Amino acid sequence: MNSENIIQVVVLVLDATNTLSFAAAVDPLRAANRHAGRAVFQWHLATPTDAPVSLTSGLVIPANPLARIARCDWIVTVSGFNPDGQSTPALLSSLRRLAATAEHVAGVDGGPWVLALAGLLDGHAATVHWEDFEAFAARFPDTQTVNARYQVSGKFCTAGGAAPTLDMMLALIAETCSPALARKVAGSFITDTVSAPSQPQIRQPQRTQHSHITARAHALMETTLDAPVPIATIAQRLGLSPRALQLQFRATVGQSPQAHYMALRMAEAERLVTQTHRPLQDIALSTGFSSQSAFARAYAAAHGTSARDHRKSA
Repeated sequence: MNSENIIQVVVLVLDATNTLSFAAAVDPLRAANRHAGRAVFQWHLATPTDAPVSLTSGLVIPANPLARIARCDWIVTVSGFNPDGQSTPALLSSLRRLAATAEHVAGVDGGPWVLALAGLLDGHAATVHWEDFEAFAARFPDTQTVNARYQVSGKFCTAGGAAPTLDMMLALIAETCSPALARKVAGSFITDTVSAPSQPQIRQPQRTQHSHITARAHALMETTLDAPVPIATIAQRLGLSPRALQLQFRATVGQSPQAHYMALRMAEAERLVTQTHRPLQDIALSTGFSSQSAFARAYAAAHGTSARDHRKSA
C-alpha cells in the first residue's frame, strides 16, 4: 500500500444489525488510524435506501443510500435480522457495481446472506452465523458453506458474528498494512490471541473447567448434533479408550459424556423450538431423534415441559 493512499471503506448497514457486529467492523479502522498516526482508512456508512436504519441497541445510522456511492476500496456489509427482506434489486445492483472494482468485499453476521443474494459468492466458500448454516446452504447451493469463524475466498471475506469479525478485520489490516499495525490494534482491544479462521463456530461456549480432551470431545459433539455418534467412536477419534473418556468427563465436567452430549442436543432443541417456526418433527431430526415420541420424552425430561407448550409460552 502506498503510504500516501487512504483506503476508502464503505460499511453498508442494514436495519436491525447487531451493534457489536457493527462495532467490530468499524472500530478496528479507527484504531488503525490512531496507531499509524495518520489516516490509513476513511470509512463511510451507507444504508440500503434514503431512510436511516436502527441497530438492535437503538442507535441510528443516518441515511446515506449505497446507490449514491461511486467507488470504494473495501465494502463491508453488516446485517442482522431479515436481510432477505431488505435486499432489494436496487441494493443488490449497487453491491455488484461496487464489488466489481473493490479490493475486498466482506459480509458480517447476516451480511454473507446479502452478498449471496447478489450472486457475489457463487463459486466461493463462505460462512454465516451458525444459526443460518442449514438455511444458507439450502438457499445458495452454488456457494460452499463452511463452518468457520471467518472465511476468505479470493477477495470475498465472510464472518459469522461479532468476535470473528474482529479477527477478520485484524487479518485484513495485517495483510493490507502490516502485521505490526494489526498487533497494535489488537492490543487496543486487549485481544492477545486470534483464533484460526477455520476454527468451527461453537453453538454453546465451553465451560471453563473443560480439559483439553473434553474440549475436543465437546467440539465433536457439537458438529454431530443431528446424527449423534457413539461415545466409543468419539473416544477412538481422540485416541482414548471409552473408559478413559468417561473418567475425563467425570473428573472435569462432573457428568458423563453421554449426559453432556444429550444436554447439548437439548439446548439446541430449545433454541429451535423457541426461536424458530420449524415443525417439531424437523427439530427432532435436527437434534438426532429418529422419532418424535423419543424427542418429546427427552425434551420434557430436560425442560420440564413439552416442546409444544414451551413454544406457546415463548
